[in-house]
Amino acid sequence: MRRFGLIGQTLSHSHSKRLFEERFERESITDCRYDLFELESIDLLRDKVLSIPDLKGFNVTIPYKQQIIPLLDHLSFDAECVGAVNCVKVLSDGSLSGHNTDIDGIRASLAELFGTEEQLPKALILGSGGASQAVQYVLAQMGCEYLIVSRSPERGNLTYHDISAEIISEYQLIINATPIGTYPNTEQAPILPYAYVTPSHTLFDLVYNPAVTQFMDYGMQRGARTLNGEVMLRAQAESAWRIWNEQE
Repeated sequence: MRRFGLIGQTLSHSHSKRLFEERFERESITDCRYDLFELESIDLLRDKVLSIPDLKGFNVTIPYKQQIIPLLDHLSFDAECVGAVNCVKVLSDGSLSGHNTDIDGIRASLAELFGTEEQLPKALILGSGGASQAVQYVLAQMGCEYLIVSRSPERGNLTYHDISAEIISEYQLIINATPIGTYPNTEQAPILPYAYVTPSHTLFDLVYNPAVTQFMDYGMQRGARTLNGEVMLRAQAESAWRIWNEQE
C-alpha cells in the first residue's frame, strides 16, 4: 500500500483527502491511501509521518511550508526560488525532495480569470507567508507589478492601514494569500476599504473552503469578478501526483 498525505497544524478545512480519494476511485487505484496528519510542531514530522511504512510523498500546508525546508535533502529550482514547499517526495533512498506545486495552481487560476494572453492588472497581494511567496514568484514571471500587504511593516510594502482609495483604484487585482476566512472562521475577511472596489476589480482568494468567502462576497457586492482557491487546489494536486509518480 503506497501512502500519501497532508501535514499541517489544523486540517479540518482541507479537501485534499477527498480529492485524492476521488482520484483513486475514478482511476480504480487500489494500492494507495491518503491521510491527514495534524502536527502541533514540525518537530513531530519524523515520528508521526516519516516513520510510516511505504510513505511515498505528502503535501504541506500552513504553517509548515517554510519550516519544513531545513528538514529536506533536496529542493526543486522553483521551491528554492520561492522559499516555500508544499509537496514532498520520499525518494527510494529515504531522502526527501521538496517542490512547490502552488505555482502551478496559481498559474491555472490566473489563466481561468484572465486567459493566457491578457496582461494582468497591477496586484495587491495580501499576506507575506509561503503562499504569498508563490504568488509573488508567479506574478514576477508574468511581468505583473504588485505590492505586498502585511500586518508587519518589515514584511511588506504596505500594512492594511496604509491601503487608500487611490491604491485600490490603481491595483485592480487583489489576491488573498492569507488563511483569513477559512472554515470554520467564515465570517472573517482581510481588512480592506471594500467600498472602493468596482466592477473593474478582480478578487482572487486562495481559500477554497467555504466556496464563497467573506472576502469574495464583499467583492461580489461591488460587482467585482471573483475566484476561490478550488482551481488552484486541483491544479497543485495534479502536479503533486505527477511528481510522486514520476521515475527518479
